[in-house]
Amino acid sequence: MNLYDLGWNHFFFQYFENYTDQNLIPARVTCVQRNLLTIFNETGELKAELAGKFLRDTVGRADRPVVGDWVAIKPHPAEEKATIQAILPRKSHFSRKVPGEHHTVEQIIAANIDTAFLVVGLDGEFNLRRIERYITLIWDSGATPVVILNKTDVCPDVEKRIEDVESVAFGIPVHPISAAAGTGVDILKQYLSQKETVVLLGSSGVGKSTLINQLLNREQQVVQAVHAKEGEGRHTTTFRELFFLPSGGAIIDNPGMRELQLWADETVLQSSFEDIEAFAEDCKFRDCLHQTEPGCAVLEALEDSKLDRKRYQNYLKQRRELRYLAGKRDSRLRIEEKKQGKKLSKMIRDLDKKRNP
Repeated sequence: MNLYDLGWNHFFFQYFENYTDQNLIPARVTCVQRNLLTIFNETGELKAELAGKFLRDTVGRADRPVVGDWVAIKPHPAEEKATIQAILPRKSHFSRKVPGEHHTVEQIIAANIDTAFLVVGLDGEFNLRRIERYITLIWDSGATPVVILNKTDVCPDVEKRIEDVESVAFGIPVHPISAAAGTGVDILKQYLSQKETVVLLGSSGVGKSTLINQLLNREQQVVQAVHAKEGEGRHTTTFRELFFLPSGGAIIDNPGMRELQLWADETVLQSSFEDIEAFAEDCKFRDCLHQTEPGCAVLEALEDSKLDRKRYQNYLKQRRELRYLAGKRDSRLRIEEKKQGKKLSKMIRDLDKKRNP
């Protein structure tokens, strides 16, 4: 494989020029398990560790390598190992807020993705409100969303489910498949061309591992049966991993996420709730909150049954979350800036004492 088979392009090349004089070479991260990483380059697979200087210079967890990242490495061929010296800027990345009410920390799930397959189970896992949350995060990631409705073999009314999803996923492709039976899977290969990277997202048990096996044409991922009574899947994938497809392109498998806390900018709601945003253009006031204001076109659409009430409520919920998150992030930034200011002041005082004992 050459670098372009792994997803390399001009975007990464232009940033890597900074490292060519340091005798470093590019590689892509395919798996992360704590501080031990697996990377892949033109020579094949290597195990890698983070350089000491890199660890000292990184501030938060978002600065550490994730699956899909391109990194600058110093290889140690005799040991089949390498040391990661730097991460190249990310073209896109899918993030969520670290679970926990008091956290305001970003967790990056996967980087440098072109398309996000949101896999939805047509069984006990089907939830339109959760689909809306995923769509918000996918649009914010910079990737293109595609909804995969899996398990058509156990759904009595697939067309109804497709209509339900299309009512909240405007302009987003929706593909019904049965990964277990292999039906409908071929149509997904249009998104898996050479140089393209796809990430699989969705709850545990929706069939992501089964779909991976179908696309790779081999039993790569272990598949566990869903709970017979509840229709809920058990965790199969326990860590994120990138695979290169026989036909070209790459795909990232991802464990199911029990908590999907938003990490995005409020403006992304214009994409994920474009129907509500379209109604809002006719509101009487430009700063309308769409709750109690007179002349609110969104409330009129709600009264006229042009807008689903549960979708409207989820829109308000997401907007509240994102505004709260923005406030917490601003507060945290002010605290960090204050800490840095104190450190700088102390350094200046210490220098003055040395110069004028």
